[in-house]
Amino acid sequence: MNTQTTPLIDYLESMGYKVELNNGNSIVKNYDNTEEAINSLYEGVGLRNISHSGIIELKGNDVLDFIHRIATNDVKNLPKEGVADTIFTTEKGRIIDYTTLLNFESHQLLITSAEFKNKIISWINKYVITDDVKPVITENKYNIFELLGPQAESFVTLICGNIANQIQPNTFKIIHTEGMLFFVAKVKDIRGKIKFWTISDEENARRLTKYILDNKGIFNFNFVGEDAYNSYRIEQGIPAAPYEINDEVNPHEAGLMDIVSSTKGCYIGQEVIARLETYDKVQKYISGIEFLEQPSPEARFILLDENGKEAGNITSYVFSLKLKKYIGLGYVRKSFSVPETKLTAKDQFHRTIQVEVKSLPFKK
Repeated sequence: MNTQTTPLIDYLESMGYKVELNNGNSIVKNYDNTEEAINSLYEGVGLRNISHSGIIELKGNDVLDFIHRIATNDVKNLPKEGVADTIFTTEKGRIIDYTTLLNFESHQLLITSAEFKNKIISWINKYVITDDVKPVITENKYNIFELLGPQAESFVTLICGNIANQIQPNTFKIIHTEGMLFFVAKVKDIRGKIKFWTISDEENARRLTKYILDNKGIFNFNFVGEDAYNSYRIEQGIPAAPYEINDEVNPHEAGLMDIVSSTKGCYIGQEVIARLETYDKVQKYISGIEFLEQPSPEARFILLDENGKEAGNITSYVFSLKLKKYIGLGYVRKSFSVPETKLTAKDQFHRTIQVEVKSLPFKK
């Protein structure tokens, strides 16, 4: 497997953080501060390195029109420095990936999951015929930091100065400060919470990392590893590839219809997705799962009703340090997706434990 490391990852490793491999990408799963990191996500500001995401550079005069035609959201008139989420779906309306498009005017960046970046570029190439669209997966050209938490906006002002106040949701600006050059995007997660991305090259990412550590001051700031973020995203009910976002589900089931335009006309999978809603054919919904007993590590669960018939499946779970219990996400058949419904979870070794359906996000 081709292993990707970068000077930024090397820099973090030189600071004493343990670097691990995930699908060939070098990441920091844990900064040895999981409880503090989760506290920062809820009470302060956390910085997550998401440079291992798929970052596809799109060039050509037809990019916006092309993405508009094949993906779910209305991006045809996305302005310069605009940001929009959109989903690529199959002809059957199943999710290929949840992506974010940034318009730099001279080119566009499409941010995908790390797991499905090759799938997305193959999908784009499949449909580019006469369109002036040239997609390239960039290797180590861009670095992206994600800043999230209630203090994120104030923290970005510390880094960028007053220009941060001019950044509207779903837009980005170029920042030139303290000898650093980078872009800052203000985006929303699927729960509507504001977060920020910084986009830069390697050298400016390292400078930014040092600047943040030297100037974090009184902020409740922590680096956020993938373990801490995974706990947070499950608590918040945020689906992620490849667990909840994959080609076994559609946007209705994944709770992502906010980024499916109902007015822009055709896109790949549009007829199926529209018909599911029109004829009330959605079979399952993403739901919270609370474990009433401790699950075995790395178990894979299907959900059963009281008669032993399949009622869904659990896609990811974690011990929540915030809630002090095991919780997860899963897809539950519509008739069982009512909060407080009790089900049986059966793992691949036929062991069973009791679980309860919960609304999202989880509440303490």
